[in-house]
Amino acid sequence: MHSTSKFKPAWWLTNAHFQTLAAKLFRHKETLFTYTETLELPDGDFIDLAWTEQPQKNNTRPIVVVLHGLEGSKNSHYAKGMLKAIKNRGWVAVLMHFRGCSGKPNRQASSYHSSDIRDISYLTENLVDRYRQCTFSVLGFSLGGNVLTQYLAQVPSNPYRSAAIICAPLDLASCSTRINQGFSRLYQKYLLKMLKNSTLKKIDANIINNINPRQVDSIKTIYDFDEEITAPLNGFTSAQHYYQLASGNQVIEKIKQPCLFIHAADDPFLNHHFSLPKQKLPEHLT
Repeated sequence: MHSTSKFKPAWWLTNAHFQTLAAKLFRHKETLFTYTETLELPDGDFIDLAWTEQPQKNNTRPIVVVLHGLEGSKNSHYAKGMLKAIKNRGWVAVLMHFRGCSGKPNRQASSYHSSDIRDISYLTENLVDRYRQCTFSVLGFSLGGNVLTQYLAQVPSNPYRSAAIICAPLDLASCSTRINQGFSRLYQKYLLKMLKNSTLKKIDANIINNINPRQVDSIKTIYDFDEEITAPLNGFTSAQHYYQLASGNQVIEKIKQPCLFIHAADDPFLNHHFSLPKQKLPEHLT
């Protein structure tokens, strides 16, 4: 079902871009101590987890898994805020860093992307094996929200009691166009710099051999990055092919557990004309 929020911004912060920038500015000094765990993956790579605490084997409190956005980490202001909120409820939170996002390059040329559910699948199985007596919930921000949408749809027998997907680019093609328009190009420049730096580190470490630094330096847009880097490194023929297969809005109706999708109508990253599902949604999806 569709629901309209009653949210009203502060009178002095009504502009979408000001809200986006203010959130990062006002919360940049927020601190949160986390416990790091490195999880070795079946394909020889690894991911780093950030726990709000180290749960005992007999822990019975709910565990909430958090997925960050594009080039995010446990240090992202929105991630720290959510981890704190979960901890303050007396629950246990664990943030899964996507490959290469914890400050160390991943070991393989392939990277994380919007429909790569391998790691959330393996992490989920690992958590259930360790904490069979616990209940689990999961939430994802931005790119992590699209990954979560794909996971929930492709693995309907998953153990999560509920899920939340926040500001996810559910239609990747329109979102790559939106972020290349107007003031939103500022966010594109910021994200692109981090994406390119991560790629260059892997080239310098001889992890990526079929892409040269000059090719990376010439990239100017997210679309071009996906065309030149994301697609060929992850088995897609082009950016359009990647967007077509990875966009979460095509599989929403396959999600079986209660799931809340939250979007801002004026989100400077998203094009809601294409992103939001037009069909009538089942009652357990909001």
